[in-house]
Amino acid sequence: RQNVAYAGSNRADEVGWHSGNSGGKTQPVGLKKANALGLFDMSGNVWEWVWDWKASYPSGSQTDPTGPASGSFRVPRGGSWYGSASYLRPALRFINFPNYRTNYLGFRLARSSLR
Repeated sequence: RQNVAYAGSNRADEVGWHSGNSGGKTQPVGLKKANALGLFDMSGNVWEWVWDWKASYPSGSQTDPTGPASGSFRVPRGGSWYGSASYLRPALRFINFPNYRTNYLGFRLARSSLR
């Protein structure tokens, strides 16, 4: 497991778009360095919804903790072009109502296998 502050680097500008380098808008995917899995823009560009409902983490060390089965708020992660570089840390969670929309929040489609 790669021990870095952001998804792919210890330098936010290498891997992510934030308010200090984005020009105030989203940027095309793939212009920054990829993370260890070859994924781009996991830090910055747009916040990405994750499946978890927001809740406090259980006490003690956790690996890939999931949220509760239901709740009022969903969790976006990763930061965006709209916020500072400090929001790009993968461990940082934000909260929004599930129906919240804005131009700095999105989602990522994933497949379980490639054909």
